Amino acid sequence: MSADTTTGTGTGPETGTGTFTPRPGAAPLARMIRAQAALETRMLLRNGEQLLLTVVIPTLLLVLFSAVDIIDTGEGEAVDFLAPGVLALAVMSTAFTGQAIATGFERRYGVLKRLGASPLPRWGLMTAKTCSVLVTEILQIALLTVIAFALGWSPQGNPLSVLALLVLGTAAFSGLGLLMAGTLRAEATLAAANLVFLLLLVGGGVIVPMDKFPAGARAVLELLPISALSDGLRDVLQHGAGLPWGEMGILAAWAVLGLGAAARFFRWE
Repeated sequence: MSADTTTGTGTGPETGTGTFTPRPGAAPLARMIRAQAALETRMLLRNGEQLLLTVVIPTLLLVLFSAVDIIDTGEGEAVDFLAPGVLALAVMSTAFTGQAIATGFERRYGVLKRLGASPLPRWGLMTAKTCSVLVTEILQIALLTVIAFALGWSPQGNPLSVLALLVLGTAAFSGLGLLMAGTLRAEATLAAANLVFLLLLVGGGVIVPMDKFPAGARAVLELLPISALSDGLRDVLQHGAGLPWGEMGILAAWAVLGLGAAARFFRWE
């Protein structure tokens, strides 16, 4: 065999410039964030408990209370009152309850610590988690909207106002969920997140109108993020209002406080 066939022509690994030359280094940041977001979304959608919170419970509540006259929702079709509240519940179930539980156990088992030492920066990991939450919410809202239309829902208002409320609500609940996951033990996060979910489901204006509560309790409950989100969505989608500035202000305040506290106190291990 001739020497030419053993040394190559400048395209083999021996020369350091060929096809098989290693190129160590991290992938582009945007690609890493997309890959992590896709992984987070797949993990969330494969989790039975998460699907129960994000899909099954909101769907059952919407169908049951729309079909059966259990609670007086005022004038008009029950679904017109219930659909905005259930959309708010879907946001809370994903951005707060689901994210808090999943992140809390990732922290307990050392997953966050290992990811924090990877080429993906920590803020990139949080960005990927946020993207995963948004993708899941889009799927939730699409499903619940189709079901609500099948039940006779006739929404009004500006879709941009709805989008603004959903974004602010997601920011508020994400901050609170990350704060809980980053400061409490995983078992405590699991119990607290589920308890808060149940309490806000009952007292957050999702199913039961706020005017059913005593005046003193209502004044406090209306300051909660779930109440602000459900009432704001109801003002737009049921009553055709413009931007509900009061409810948006409450959500913005919760978002600033929650995200700021999470950034300050979140512990990665």
